[in-house]
Amino acid sequence: MTDLWTLSASQTANMIRLKQASATEVAQAALARLDAVNPALNAVVDHRPEEVLAEAAAVDARLAAGHAPRLLEGVPVTIKVNVDQAGFATTNGLRRNRDLIATEDNPVVEKLRAAGAVILGRTNTPAFSAGLFTDNGLYGPTINPRDPGLTPGGSSGGAAAATAAGIGCIAHGNDIGGSIRYPAYACGIHGLRPGLGRVATYNDSGPDRAIGAQIMSVQGPLARRVHDLRLALQVMEGADPRDPWAFAPPPPGPNPRLAAFCVSPDGIEVAPEVEAALRDAAERLRDAGWTVVELDSLPPLREASQLMFRFRVADAPDRLIAAAEAEGFDRITNWLKGLRRWSGELTLEEFGDTLTRRANIVRDWLRFLQTYPVLLIPTSSQLPMAADADTSRGLDWVISNNFFQSALPVLGLPTLAVATGLSGRAPTGIQIVAGRMREDLCLDAGEAIEARGTPPMPIDPITP
Repeated sequence: MTDLWTLSASQTANMIRLKQASATEVAQAALARLDAVNPALNAVVDHRPEEVLAEAAAVDARLAAGHAPRLLEGVPVTIKVNVDQAGFATTNGLRRNRDLIATEDNPVVEKLRAAGAVILGRTNTPAFSAGLFTDNGLYGPTINPRDPGLTPGGSSGGAAAATAAGIGCIAHGNDIGGSIRYPAYACGIHGLRPGLGRVATYNDSGPDRAIGAQIMSVQGPLARRVHDLRLALQVMEGADPRDPWAFAPPPPGPNPRLAAFCVSPDGIEVAPEVEAALRDAAERLRDAGWTVVELDSLPPLREASQLMFRFRVADAPDRLIAAAEAEGFDRITNWLKGLRRWSGELTLEEFGDTLTRRANIVRDWLRFLQTYPVLLIPTSSQLPMAADADTSRGLDWVISNNFFQSALPVLGLPTLAVATGLSGRAPTGIQIVAGRMREDLCLDAGEAIEARGTPPMPIDPITP
């Protein structure tokens, strides 16, 4: 019999629905896998096996009572430590929050539970969930299972590393500047950044976020199969009165099967392996019957990236940096100070101008996507970075090689990171962008690309 922990979410749910395995057996296999590989990864930083097994037993009892199976019945999932899960600390990777115990579930957690998912554990994030390197003074660093010399990405680095190594079928993540997409890229799995408002969120344990975070941060899934992302989005999406940005999504529209790709927009240079992966993805779509057009230019990306950093730190930079200094973790303090230097100081008038310029750029992109409903672009200018690139190469190098990550949150558009292969140990992949409320187009294109090859997954962690 196939090891249960290797199965996709849809395979797991089908086995439980057909009574080929019980939710308890699936949970036991997931916990055994966690015990076997997590010590080498430090991806899951909080879990309670007895509660996992109790949740699974409740699923089995529900099915035994004759209730209809739900979409994710008995499927093991992980939750990032920066959203509320009742009874657990919403630490956000901070020592000062180790006792910040949530009393109610975030809407994402609530909806996963309602769909029958079993929560396996909570995954690591950088301090303040800031940066593309998952490390903090509370839990320590997460290791990339494909290569310990590479970053697992951030801020959903624990989520991506766990999923790549077979700890759970679906991982919850969130993305304000690449925090779902870059970890998916670095760990060689898939990650969906839904459009703004598609997935409701709310943490009762803390205050509402500043406007920059509100218009850019979204919740979304990571998984080893694009179809599992589709299932997860179906569960996670929808309005919730606790989130003023969230809406009930419309049904999907037609798919014209028309895509464009651009290798180096705005003159952004990319590594040969990155260009090769993008051209390969375009050919995969053509092979699947899509019309794919190569373009020389796109609406602004580099400038959109600069706006992201302004929004990220402009609301209260001194307060944020003071909080980082109080945490006593130099790596994150240096990162946040570097972001402030990169974005520059903003007056209230300049911040208003930034909001206005955002509207101009979003309009340009929405018009573009009316002509080309799907766009393929690189995930990063380079293959996944070294685990210490923020210190060994410096913040300027990291930012300048990740415009493709940081620009897209400003637009509020759905974006899917798809893993396509390996270059040595380093994963390769691309991003798929679509118009507002057209996550379905990202997923359609992603499934066509995925069907023609991915890195092997799940994998046993490679150790030094």
